[in-house]
Amino acid sequence: MFLAVVLTGLFSVTALLALIRLYRGPSLLDRVVAADMLLATMIGAVGAEAAVNRHATTLPVLLVLSVLGFVGAVSLVRFVVRES
Repeated sequence: MFLAVVLTGLFSVTALLALIRLYRGPSLLDRVVAADMLLATMIGAVGAEAAVNRHATTLPVLLVLSVLGFVGAVSLVRFVVRES
């Protein structure tokens, strides 16, 4: 149970810092990287919850979040390459 409390605290601090960077910017790339970091934090939190509670029912959620992060990163690269 101690591990779950520590992980919750660490993921909460990480998410808060990513949200601050997402809000403050200053550029679009900073905001996109912060959103990707927030998504990675969510993936880590869901994975940690599944590991602590010893169940695999959240694997489809992890898969969808991972694909969402990949598609977002690829679309950002295509957008930046097209702009320059």
